[in-house]
Amino acid sequence: MYSVVSTAIVRGIESIEVSVEADVSDGMPVFEMVGLLGSEVKEARERVKTALRNSGCRIPAKRITVNLSPADVRKSGASFDLPIAVAILSSLGMIKREKLSNMLVAGEVGLNGDVLPVEGILPMVAEAKRRGISRCMVAAKNVQEASLIEGIKIYGMKNLRQVIRFLDGQSEEEPCVEQEITGRIETATGQRKEETAPDFAEINGQQFLKHACEVAVSGMHNLLMSGPPGAGKTMAAKRIAGILPPLTREEQLEISKIYSVSGLLAERETLIERRPFRNPHHTISPQGLAGGGRYPKPGEITLAHSGILFLDEMTEFDRSTLEVLRQPLEEKQISLVRLNGTYHYPADFLLVGAMNPCACGYYPDRNKCRCTERQLRHYLSKLSQPLLDRMDICVEAPRLEYEELTGKGARNETSKEIRERVLRVHAIQKKRFQGTSIRYNSRIPSSLIEEYCPLGETQRQYMYHVYQRLELSARAYHKVLKVARTLADMEESEKIEQRHLAEAVCYRSFDKKIWEG
Repeated sequence: MYSVVSTAIVRGIESIEVSVEADVSDGMPVFEMVGLLGSEVKEARERVKTALRNSGCRIPAKRITVNLSPADVRKSGASFDLPIAVAILSSLGMIKREKLSNMLVAGEVGLNGDVLPVEGILPMVAEAKRRGISRCMVAAKNVQEASLIEGIKIYGMKNLRQVIRFLDGQSEEEPCVEQEITGRIETATGQRKEETAPDFAEINGQQFLKHACEVAVSGMHNLLMSGPPGAGKTMAAKRIAGILPPLTREEQLEISKIYSVSGLLAERETLIERRPFRNPHHTISPQGLAGGGRYPKPGEITLAHSGILFLDEMTEFDRSTLEVLRQPLEEKQISLVRLNGTYHYPADFLLVGAMNPCACGYYPDRNKCRCTERQLRHYLSKLSQPLLDRMDICVEAPRLEYEELTGKGARNETSKEIRERVLRVHAIQKKRFQGTSIRYNSRIPSSLIEEYCPLGETQRQYMYHVYQRLELSARAYHKVLKVARTLADMEESEKIEQRHLAEAVCYRSFDKKIWEG
């Protein structure tokens, strides 16, 4: 007897439909599985056979053939265990076939028959809803995550016995407690909202650095900070997340999909409501940053999507690791090519870097710095010019004076006050870019620079001299204009004035041609 069960596989952060076909017929007693299977899926044969036997199901001595379609897509992971078991039970007539209509099934099966949770259940359920499927059967521990997708019914199963009772019609009670799930989501959401983020009011002094952080977030410009140890660079970076705009529902779902595929969403038990802040150690490998593996998983640049990727002690990172950032910073996504296909991951993040000005950390203070000219050049060579060109704003964080350190002087602005100004600037950009795919000034393509960043004759002459004198690259020139556009928006000025351009040029002070000159 033939039967088919609908399931899915995750590719990148999206899901692909897979049909599990099972046929039980007379012949030599054998259990065959086909369909371009990975090693984990091949092992499902023994897991399913043992789990069915330990769940009280007697499998007759017949020929069992299982096919996972489409055959040209490699299947990996343990999420096929449950749909394979259900397809076999349906072919043996142990469950009602009509119960499987319009239902997606996904889950791992233990040898004792327990249904175990799997990674990536959120994009699977989202794809099921897009395909018009109205019901999903998953592990009980995956119900919380699967229920984040509205408009689809979720059945949480603890073991195969419960699966058989439900699909055979022996149990009228549906194994899904929606009220309990909703309550848990609300509780978890409330707990996350009560968390307090570090506040800019805790930073004394460094007014220029704090202003640069506000400019960076206002236009979503990449930021590089340099200064001696203890100047407050890391403190400022950790507080940038507190002045970012709130996530939209679509952004929450997209980020939650990423963390679901990575196996990190189960710890949160709710939609991710705050923008990610990723702070990898400088010993991270290129694969850890970009993502990778035989069956690729998202790396740090994808986990930072719609949030912040903070690289502390940036010059201590391996140069080949940093070079991985160049393509994602431009294209806002990363593509990993493997033998079995290409995996696309979003990577639209705000890059924030912090570094010392030299190996000892005190250049240009020659009373403390003992670095030679050669050592300085070697230290700066750890950051390539193409990577520096991708940093919109470069700012120095000088050593604090005693009066600044002790908090004497002006009152420190809170993150809430800064965030309100940031939201006003974002509203201006939203209105400007309405009807386009552009969201922030930093994302203006070079082909539209003249349209969104027009300059008067005086401003053009000024930028001509700047371009010639500083020997800017085309990318650096465009970034100056984009930052100037943000500075004008912060003053609610329709036109880009020369003062905006002058300040934007000051933020190129770490360009190596300038620094080493």
